Amino acid sequence: MQTSSSAPAAPTLSPTKPHFHALDGLRGVAALAVVVFHFMEWVVPDYRQNFVGQGFLAVDFFFCLSGFVMGYAYDDRLPRMGKKSFFLARLIRLHPLVVLGSVLGLVEYLFNPFASPEHLDAGWLTLLFLGSLLLIPLPLMEARFYNLFSFNAPAWSLFWEYVANVVYAVVLHKLPRRALLVLTLVAAVVLTWVSYRAGNLIGGWSGGTFWDGGARLAYSFSAGLLLYRSRWIIPNRLGFPGLAVLLSLAFLMPYVSWNWLAEALVVIFYFPLLVSLGAGTRLAPSMQQVCMWAGHLSYPLYMTHYAGIWLFAQYYTTHPPDSRSLTLMILGGILFLLGVAYVAMHFYDLPVRRYLAARWKQKRV
Repeated sequence: MQTSSSAPAAPTLSPTKPHFHALDGLRGVAALAVVVFHFMEWVVPDYRQNFVGQGFLAVDFFFCLSGFVMGYAYDDRLPRMGKKSFFLARLIRLHPLVVLGSVLGLVEYLFNPFASPEHLDAGWLTLLFLGSLLLIPLPLMEARFYNLFSFNAPAWSLFWEYVANVVYAVVLHKLPRRALLVLTLVAAVVLTWVSYRAGNLIGGWSGGTFWDGGARLAYSFSAGLLLYRSRWIIPNRLGFPGLAVLLSLAFLMPYVSWNWLAEALVVIFYFPLLVSLGAGTRLAPSMQQVCMWAGHLSYPLYMTHYAGIWLFAQYYTTHPPDSRSLTLMILGGILFLLGVAYVAMHFYDLPVRRYLAARWKQKRV
C-alpha cells in the first residue's frame, strides 16, 4: 500500500499586508482531503475505485499556494531581513510540528495495541527517529513501505518545502519574471513526463519515487510564484464555498484511461487558476473567520494525523468492521484528528513558536 501525500505549510504573511482569507480556507479543504484520502487508501487500495482516489493531488495545490504566498510575503522583505533571518523565521514557523509529528509517530510505533510486534534494535529506531526530527530522508523501513520518514510519512512534502525555501532565498528571489516563466515552462514539461512515466503524480513519498517529489515541487512552487509576480489575480464572486467545491472536484475526479494526462493538466492549469480565483474573491467577515480557522488548523492537522492513520490501519486489518461501523469509525477518526490538531496548535505549536520568536528577538536586540 502506498502511503502518500500531505501538504506543506504556507508562509506567515506580513501583518501589514492584506490577507487572502479564501486561500486560508482552501488550504484547510486540501488538508482535510489528505486526511480522508489516507483513511480511504486503506479501505479501497485501488485508487481507480476510490471516491477520493485523487486526494494526493492536494500536495501539488499546497506547493502552488506556497509559491504564491511566499512571493507575496517575502519578495519585498527578504533584502531587508537577510537570508539568515529568513531561514530562522521559516524554521520557527515549520519545525515545531515536524518534531511533534515525529514524536507522535514513534509513540504509535512503539505502543500501537493492534500492531504485530516488530523487532528493530535501539540503534535503528534512534537513527530513523533522528531522520524524522531533522528531516533527513531515510527510506529504510520495509514495514512502513520505505517512506522517506518512517515515523511521519507526510513530512516528505515538508522536506521539499524546505528545499523550496532555500532555492527561493538563494535563486528565485532574484530571478527576473521572464526567467521564472522559462523555468516554470521547463518544470511543466518535466512534470508531464514524470506523470506519463509513472502513470500518475502520486510519487515523492518513498525512496523509489524521491525525485518525483522534486518535479512536483519545481512546477507548482514556481507557478505559484509566477502567479504572484505577474499579478494574475482574477476578481470574482465565487466566495469560499464556491471555490471549496471547485477544489474538491479535483480530489474527487474519477480515473480515466489517460489519467496521467488528466492529473498533469489539473496541476499545471487548474490549481494555478484556483489560486488566482482565491486571491481575487472577497468574503464576508463571518466567512473570513471560518477561513482563518481552517487555515490555522491545516498545518497541525496534516503534521499530526498520520499516527492516527496507522492506529486505524492496524485495527482495520486485524479486526475488519462491517460497513456501518467502518463509516462511523472513519467519521469519528476525522473528528478526533481535528481535535488533536486543535490541541497541538493551541497548547504546543503557538506557545513554542512564541517562545522561540521571543528568544530570537532578545538575541537581536
